[in-house]
Amino acid sequence: MIAPKVSVTMPCYNCEATVGLAIESILGQTFKDLELVAVDDGSSDQTATILKKYSALDSRVKPLFLDHQGVVGAANAAIDLSQGEFLARMDADDLAMPSRIEKQADLLAQNSHVGLTGSLVVFGGDRATCGGYAHYVDWINTLVESSEISLNRFVEFPFANPSIMMRSALVDVHGSFRDGDFPEDYELVLRWLEAGVLMQKVDEELLIWNDPPDRISRNHPKYTVDAFYRIKSEYLYRWLKKNNPDHPRVGVIGSTRVSRKRYGMLEKFGVETAFFVDVDPRKVGQNIHGIAVIHRDDLPAPGEVFLLSYVASHGAKNEVTRFLNARGYVMGKDYLLVA
Repeated sequence: MIAPKVSVTMPCYNCEATVGLAIESILGQTFKDLELVAVDDGSSDQTATILKKYSALDSRVKPLFLDHQGVVGAANAAIDLSQGEFLARMDADDLAMPSRIEKQADLLAQNSHVGLTGSLVVFGGDRATCGGYAHYVDWINTLVESSEISLNRFVEFPFANPSIMMRSALVDVHGSFRDGDFPEDYELVLRWLEAGVLMQKVDEELLIWNDPPDRISRNHPKYTVDAFYRIKSEYLYRWLKKNNPDHPRVGVIGSTRVSRKRYGMLEKFGVETAFFVDVDPRKVGQNIHGIAVIHRDDLPAPGEVFLLSYVASHGAKNEVTRFLNARGYVMGKDYLLVA
């Protein structure tokens, strides 16, 4: 039997209401040389029955039935069973556009230097009630080229996880998803980027990324804001050690309690604070635990100290970027956005 070009891996858990449509969106792809490895992670509803029905109708559906072990175990079990040259992620409550697999496989086939790809996504939630998630989708949709993805990796996870497709050979080299008190998809991307894997998106909306209230990323402690900051602080420290010419000193933009709490996770690795930066006149000129708070107009010249921006309010990232760029700072060379 000839192995398929693409293996679509889909963990499934108590998703009887949505999994059928998700499967049909894969089986209806313009790209036909694929298999769908759907892993039932010990569901207590009719998910397993639905998987069996579709596998009887189409031999490309390869179900696997496990005792419940969580999304990482199910995702890695799907990868282990896959035979394709390319591995695509899919979630059982999302919908793939008909040309998704074709266009992502084409990008990898035509660009041997790219190891992992994604796409733009359509936000499938309610923008009125889920504005934060909608803004996040808008942001990741601005990151397409490999340089944009790499430079913004420490802001947030730069992909919609179910939009990812990667080379299966790289799993053997760099490993699959790791389990721990952190978001496994973000950790994999940080680990692969650290290893030098180039990542690029297809500049089209190829997935409807739904946002149901029971989505695991909304309800599991490994996907909390603190969990994201813990894992990115670990990888950010190693990036700074390699790329900050003044390591371990940094200037920190943002002196609020929230900013300092998140920066504190990086500080634990041994980073030293040169100063905090703020524009609030009540804070400028003060000291925080012996560290001076300066106004951003008093920043030293580019090259004198590396800056990390922990300002996370809506619109702040763009405003900070405009200000620093106007002062001659270069992202990745003189500063990074990390919130």
